[in-house]
Amino acid sequence: MSYVLYVVGFVIVIGGLIGGAILLHAPTSWIVVGAVVLLGLAIMTGVKAARQKDPSN
Repeated sequence: MSYVLYVVGFVIVIGGLIGGAILLHAPTSWIVVGAVVLLGLAIMTGVKAARQKDPSN
C-alpha cells in the first residue's frame, strides 16, 4: 500500500512540473522526456522505500 501512495504522490509532483513546463512554453518533446525520466525515478525509489528487509537467520 505504501508503494502505491508513494507513486501516486510522485505522479502528482510530475503533473505539477509538466504544468509549469507548459506555462514556460518548453518544447513538448522535452516535457515528455522529463516526465518519463521522473516516472522511472519514482518507480525505482518507490520500490526501494517499500521493499521489505529479508529476515536474518
